[in-house]
Amino acid sequence: MDTNLTFNDLPTAVKRLTNEVSELKSLLLRKQESTPTNEAEKLLTIKEASEFLKLSVPTLYSKVSKNELPYMKQGKRLYFSSIELMEYIKEGRSKTSSEIEAEADTYLSNKRKGLK
Repeated sequence: MDTNLTFNDLPTAVKRLTNEVSELKSLLLRKQESTPTNEAEKLLTIKEASEFLKLSVPTLYSKVSKNELPYMKQGKRLYFSSIELMEYIKEGRSKTSSEIEAEADTYLSNKRKGLK
């Protein structure tokens, strides 16, 4: 797309951009529909959560007491959301070198803007 637009070119450019946005939106919607959704959220007991996380029950109780794990309590029973446990696992994911570099570049470029 030409970056040197004149006032007379604006209607054509806007129409082209509108069409491209519509195409992108329809592609994203089709991709979303074709992507299988994650299984529905399940509430897990302490034993099921220990099997899910591959941790012992005492380790889970320890993590709950330190508020390291997301949990719900009803009476004397603990329950865990399968989705929240999966997010907990993903939080421990190590970043790749390129992700770290991208974050550093973003941080530094924002810092430089503030120095001007």
